[in-house]
Amino acid sequence: MIIRNITNYIEEVAPLNYAENFDNVGLLVGNYDTEVSGVLVTLDTLEATVDEAIASNCNLILSFHPIIFGGLKKLNGNSYVERVVLKAIKNNIAIYATHTALDNSKVGVSAKMAAVLGLVNTKILIPKKGIIKKLTTYVPFEHTEKLKTALFSAGAGNIGNYDNCSFSVSGEGTFKGNEFSKPVLGKKGNLETVKETKLTLTFESKNESKILKALHINHPYEEIAYEITTTENINQNIGMGMIGELTHEMEEKEFLLHLKKTMQTECVRHSAFINKKIKKVAVLGGSGSFAIANAIRAGADAYVSADFKYHEFFKAENSILLADIGHYESEQFTKNLLVDYLTKKFSNFAIVLSEKSTNPIHYI
Repeated sequence: MIIRNITNYIEEVAPLNYAENFDNVGLLVGNYDTEVSGVLVTLDTLEATVDEAIASNCNLILSFHPIIFGGLKKLNGNSYVERVVLKAIKNNIAIYATHTALDNSKVGVSAKMAAVLGLVNTKILIPKKGIIKKLTTYVPFEHTEKLKTALFSAGAGNIGNYDNCSFSVSGEGTFKGNEFSKPVLGKKGNLETVKETKLTLTFESKNESKILKALHINHPYEEIAYEITTTENINQNIGMGMIGELTHEMEEKEFLLHLKKTMQTECVRHSAFINKKIKKVAVLGGSGSFAIANAIRAGADAYVSADFKYHEFFKAENSILLADIGHYESEQFTKNLLVDYLTKKFSNFAIVLSEKSTNPIHYI
């Protein structure tokens, strides 16, 4: 088993193209072809985490947060980031990070928060744009169904809860091959007119390479005319945050105490009570103040996230209960999620859940 086998499986639920543009995800240290002795799953990668990996005979650290976020100009050990990277390299330990790729997954960070809180009827709070692409190509009429089937198998034609979606228009295509051409239809040097189908299919960007491979293998023409564009469509199954419902409504204080207990936090900072029962709840792991307006528009009675600044609590405007449970606390169950996912697939070597808390914030 090599690192690529592990990361390919992770990317089935957290494709790297799900990540936000500012992020740094994927294999940060190491080589994809390295044989794996064990995987240590953690929220953050610190020096103590590398020590734990060494002690557990794990040469791959699967971390939620990327230890390398901005560019590293030096590796001389003057910062904790540099020391972690140096220690990992010295001990032949690879580091892989999922971060916002997993944040945007339907079964990712916020989904785990929702499950811990006992929310039902959940859906994505902020569906992601720019992830849906469109393929348009032109194929001889008699080859249309064969090509469509191949493209469907490669992942094209999936829209939310639907698959095998396409649009076809019949027309006439013309071409004239030069002396070096090898036309499938007609003769080179002749102007040919062929009954063709204009075939259009949408697809998730993560499948682009597979779809293009299927196109080139199954299209009969020597030269294939096609175009790929990025659409503004959203995918309701990809995006930040989740919104769902409690199985029974709660008073505001009751809900906050439930939140404190289930999310294992010593402190919940919250906005003023609004004298409203809590039933519909939005959640977002990590720094989520940017989604306050989304939670309000979605009709949430409460919004649970982290890192709210002083003035951001005013955004509640007596219409929602804002609850800041802490950054670490909102994401702490992510490593359990990853361990559960990996152990279902890989049983021939150790998948180790890091026992160390990497929370840099303490309470008194």
